[in-house]
Amino acid sequence: MSMSTVSTTLVWAGSQSRAEALLAGISADDPDTFSAEIIENNGLWELRILVVGDSLRNVRSTVDDLLACLGAIESTLNALNEY
Repeated sequence: MSMSTVSTTLVWAGSQSRAEALLAGISADDPDTFSAEIIENNGLWELRILVVGDSLRNVRSTVDDLLACLGAIESTLNALNEY
């Protein structure tokens, strides 16, 4: 039986400072379950998060956690009216 993997990429686009704040907020989450980078693309900054796992269930769980964390960070930034 061969080992299969499942992967997905999340992409957020906006300002460089907000992308950096979002990345900083998720970096401590569980860095072994995803990789992330910020790149500039045609004047916009993108936070790209690659999630790879051995099952759809594991990848979905990681994506759910990341989205919840990113949502909380973005809500906080909006409330502070920063970035």
